[in-house]
Amino acid sequence: MYSKRWLLSLLALMGTMGTAMADDVVLGLNYPETGPYAVQGLDEVRAADLAVEEINAAGGILGKQVKLAKRDSQSKPDVASANVAELIDKEGAAMLFGGASSAVAIAAGKVARSKDKIYFGTLTYSNETTGANGHKYMFRECSNSWMSAKVLSKYLNEHFAGKKYFYVTANYTWGLTTEASIRKFSNTQDTAAHKNTLTPFPGATAADFNKALTLAKANNPDVLVLVLFGNDMAEALKSATAMGLKKTMAIVVPNLTLGMAESAGPKIMEDVVGTTPWEWRIPYQYGYEKGKQFVEHFAAKYGSYPSTSAASAYTIPFEYKAAVERAKSFDSKAVIAALEGHKYTLLKDEQEWRAFDHQSVQTIYAVQCKKQAEVLKDKYHQDYFEVINVLSGTEAAHTHDEWEAERKAANAAPELEF
Repeated sequence: MYSKRWLLSLLALMGTMGTAMADDVVLGLNYPETGPYAVQGLDEVRAADLAVEEINAAGGILGKQVKLAKRDSQSKPDVASANVAELIDKEGAAMLFGGASSAVAIAAGKVARSKDKIYFGTLTYSNETTGANGHKYMFRECSNSWMSAKVLSKYLNEHFAGKKYFYVTANYTWGLTTEASIRKFSNTQDTAAHKNTLTPFPGATAADFNKALTLAKANNPDVLVLVLFGNDMAEALKSATAMGLKKTMAIVVPNLTLGMAESAGPKIMEDVVGTTPWEWRIPYQYGYEKGKQFVEHFAAKYGSYPSTSAASAYTIPFEYKAAVERAKSFDSKAVIAALEGHKYTLLKDEQEWRAFDHQSVQTIYAVQCKKQAEVLKDKYHQDYFEVINVLSGTEAAHTHDEWEAERKAANAAPELEF
C-alpha cells in the first residue's frame, strides 16, 4: 500500500511534468528519411534542427521552447497521412511541415486540415498543392511547376525553339503538372510531335527507366526532359549517359537540388539545365547576408552546403514563429490570418505568402550544371550550379485569373476554404 507522502510526491512530480510540457510547443516534421527522396529529407531534418536550435536560443515562440517531433514519410502518401495524425494526436504538434513529394504534401495537408492544423510544404512543386487541391491550412514555401516552367522556358525558347522534345515523366501529380507547364510555355503541347512516356512513382526500377530511355533514344529528340526527382532522376540520368543520349540531345531536369546533383555525380551532371528557387551560392552572388550566415552555420555544423530543401525547412519554423507572434496566439486560424499577404525576407530577396492561394511568391532561377573540373575546385565538391536566367515571383507565378481557371477546371471552390 502506498504512503500518503509518496502519493503527494507523485502528484507534485506529475504537476511539474505538466508545467514543463505546457512550456513547450511541438512542431511536426514529416520528411522522407527513406525512399527515393531520402537525400532531400536528410537536408530537411538537418536544417529544421538548426532552425529550432536558433529559435530556442532566442527565447522560443511566445516564450515557449520548441520541440521537433519527426516521422519518416517514405515519400508515400498513406504513410505521410498516418504520420500527421500521429504527430498531432500523440505528439501534440501545433504545426506540421516537410516532405519532398507533392502527393505526400497534398495527402498530409488534408489530414492536417481535418484536425485544424497548418501544413507547410517544403519540396512540393505540383501546381495542385496550392492550386486545385489548395485549402486554408496549406502553405507552400517553395516555388511550383508553373513558376519553374516559366523561367526554364525563357532559356529553352532562346536555344531550342522549333526543336523536337521528348518527356520522361514520373506518373504522379508533380510529374504531370510539371510536364504540362513546360509544354505550355515551351510551345510543345503537340503530343504527336513531342512524345512522352510515364514511369511509376513511387517504386520505379532500373528496368522502368531503361524502357523509358530506350523509347526516347528511338524518338531521337533534340531535347530530353527528365521530369524525375531525387534518386529517380539520378539513376535515370546515369542510364541516359551510359546509353550515349547526352551526346545527341540536350538534357533538361525541371527541378534540381544539390542532393540530386551529388547523387548523379559531377561528370554525369555536366551541362544539365533545370531550375531552383534557391541554392547555396545565390546569397553570395546577390548579397543576401542572412542567406550567407545560414550557409556558413549549416556547413560548420554538417560539413556540407545546404540545398533548396534545407533552405525551405529552415525558413518555415522562423515564418511560423513570426506569424504566431504577430497573432499573439497558436490558434491555427489566427496564424493563417497573420500569414496571408505577409511579406518576408530571410535567405534571399523578398517573398510573400500570397493571400488567395498561400503560395510563397518568390524569385525563381534557371541553372546549368558546371563542368566537373569546376565542381571539384570547391572544398566540398558541391559547386554545381550556374544561374543562367532569373524571373521575379510576380512574373513567374500564376495570376489570380489563371489560378481561378485551374480551380474551376478541377471543380474546386473559387476561394480557399477552411
